[in-house]
Amino acid sequence: MSSLTVWAFPTADGAENALALLERLQKQQLIKIADAAYVTWPEGRKKPKTKDLGSLTGAGALGGGFWGLLFGLIFLVPLLGMAVGAAIGALTGSLSRVGIDDDFIATVRAKVTPGTSALFVMADGAVLDRVAEPFKETGAALVTTNLTDEEEARLRAAFGEFALPERL
Repeated sequence: MSSLTVWAFPTADGAENALALLERLQKQQLIKIADAAYVTWPEGRKKPKTKDLGSLTGAGALGGGFWGLLFGLIFLVPLLGMAVGAAIGALTGSLSRVGIDDDFIATVRAKVTPGTSALFVMADGAVLDRVAEPFKETGAALVTTNLTDEEEARLRAAFGEFALPERL
């Protein structure tokens, strides 16, 4: 079973600083990264910056189309207003079919605000308790959702062939 894990950091550079930790955990075979991205939101900016990291060993499983859609729903919809929000409501519904529901989006939106950052990791077979401890030591808060094999297959089918954008 795959998991989409979000680590929210109390500083704007926390997620980027945690990349070395994530790579070390992967080398220790405590986590197998299928895809990853991070968000940094410096104080005083209207919206966060995003970076698609792929699998950290090559091309990511989902690609930038998935991350762009997810980050757009989390961070841009509230800024664009209700008219645009209603128009893309169907996209949120389709993501809920793959384990990413309104509660998940609202929780991430509440935790990632100006002055913070977050690391998003799609992983296979993570030893969560052994991965969670080192991340907690960084001050990160965990937000996670598990995906069934079927949900992950739907995500890969829907987003696997999109090109990778640089930023929102």
